[in-house]
Amino acid sequence: MTHSLHRCGRIQERDFVWLLYHVKGVNDDHLVERVRKAIGIVEEAGAVNWGDVKSGPIVSVSPAEIKEKLTEKSRIRGVFTSRDQVTEFLKKMKDADLGLCVVISGLLDQVFPACQEAGVRPHTINYSLGVFGKKELLAEDDTLAITTMCGHHMISDGFVAETRRRVKEGKISPEKASLKFAELCPCGIFNQERAKELLSLEKENLNVSGKKQ
Repeated sequence: MTHSLHRCGRIQERDFVWLLYHVKGVNDDHLVERVRKAIGIVEEAGAVNWGDVKSGPIVSVSPAEIKEKLTEKSRIRGVFTSRDQVTEFLKKMKDADLGLCVVISGLLDQVFPACQEAGVRPHTINYSLGVFGKKELLAEDDTLAITTMCGHHMISDGFVAETRRRVKEGKISPEKASLKFAELCPCGIFNQERAKELLSLEKENLNVSGKKQ
């Protein structure tokens, strides 16, 4: 999957997307039961956000409800905040042998060691080659660092820019703002913990300089 490859900005070393997939007619027998077991592994590894696009992410829907609504068409996706979590997840998925396709997105110098430590070898690798064209028309880098965490761009540049301003002015906390963003990404791959850190860094820089950036 390529929609999770274009994340950019600071603190990417704390941002790892995971996706679980199956192929119709190939590895879809007893799918719901196997996915529930995989979700248990996800929770043990400490995913900060995850969800099923059919029902939503855990920041807006309870995990119990998501599990209850699982179907043969469910697509489970989420995000970790450390390489150790990725390694633990891959190890346990390998041991469980659930027959699901596992995708990990993140910085290659973090993902490759995690795979090696977990005893797995990547089957396929997709790279983001960056952005080409009239890049001057793009939003500010600090806005893009947040919007690109929703691969389907369900979080608008304008909303993020306005929310960043409100955080700097002390009208909303970084934590509350990051959760508002996460609720807009139905897949569950938005990393609200990274967003909170990014917003907090901006606010700290403002307090140090005494000027609006």
